[in-house]
Amino acid sequence: MRSLLSFPLVLLFAAPAIAQDHSGHGDHEPTGTESEMPMGETPMSSMDHSGSSGDAMDHSQMDHAQMDHGDHQEADKIPQGAPPPEAFEGPAYAADQFVGAEIMAASRADVARKVSGTPLFWFQGDRVEYRMREGDDGYLWDVQGFYGGDIDKLWFKSEGEGSFGENMESAELQALWSHAIGPFFDLQAGIRQDLVGPARTHAVVGVQGLAPYLFEVDAALFLSNEGDLTARIEAELDQRITQRLILQPRAEIALSAQDIPELGVGSGIDSVVLGLRLRYEVSREFAPYVGVEQEWLVGGSADYARADGEDPSLTNYVVGVRFWF
Repeated sequence: MRSLLSFPLVLLFAAPAIAQDHSGHGDHEPTGTESEMPMGETPMSSMDHSGSSGDAMDHSQMDHAQMDHGDHQEADKIPQGAPPPEAFEGPAYAADQFVGAEIMAASRADVARKVSGTPLFWFQGDRVEYRMREGDDGYLWDVQGFYGGDIDKLWFKSEGEGSFGENMESAELQALWSHAIGPFFDLQAGIRQDLVGPARTHAVVGVQGLAPYLFEVDAALFLSNEGDLTARIEAELDQRITQRLILQPRAEIALSAQDIPELGVGSGIDSVVLGLRLRYEVSREFAPYVGVEQEWLVGGSADYARADGEDPSLTNYVVGVRFWF
């Protein structure tokens, strides 16, 4: 009974404390800083932000639009007009006033010459291979290189093939002037000399470079001293399986504007060659490979081959090396 009478008294004395607790920030728990604050110090939670004190900061009356953001916006603006005249009062190159204009002009010319104009020599054995096929095994070489700068070069090419123990089937040498006509293509013109068979010297004009999707393309027209007009288009694509293992499909088409009986060439498409080579780059400059290549003589050329007792279709299994320096 006594405990029941004392319960209303507890509520009576506790009511002011409960009311005072809910008049602040709700369930705010005093921090260690507040609990340790010395007597007479006012905690932040009890600061009057309502503006009742003259020294108190009244955030509700502040004009944020007039805060000093304009200076930052002005500093970020890009000048729209021309540079002031005094910007051009100094030398075109600042180093000229310290080192001397003549010395710096010679230095800049030397850098430009070394970066873009220094002649370079490059040589590549694109295909140097042993060919296993029905009948006598054979060989093939296809090499090229250049000497020159970025725009103009002296380009040379040579290729040929044959069977062991027999006369060489074909061999040629080209000397070309090569001029860059874009970032990826050169225009080439020069002469080609056939080294075996009926003597032929050809005028050459063509293009060589990197087509879209990374196809390496070499296309040329040949006009011989006998008036024969022929053409050849070669394309190959490197497909990297790993950083060192590369699969290279290759295609070559030869065409002729007329029959050339002494060369066994018919008009139209003369031959089509499709090959697939897998090479391993021991280093970037040296890569052995294996592959297979199929040759077809077409149209009149196939007829000439049959008349000579030869098969117009031939499969070669190749082992070779590709290198450059």
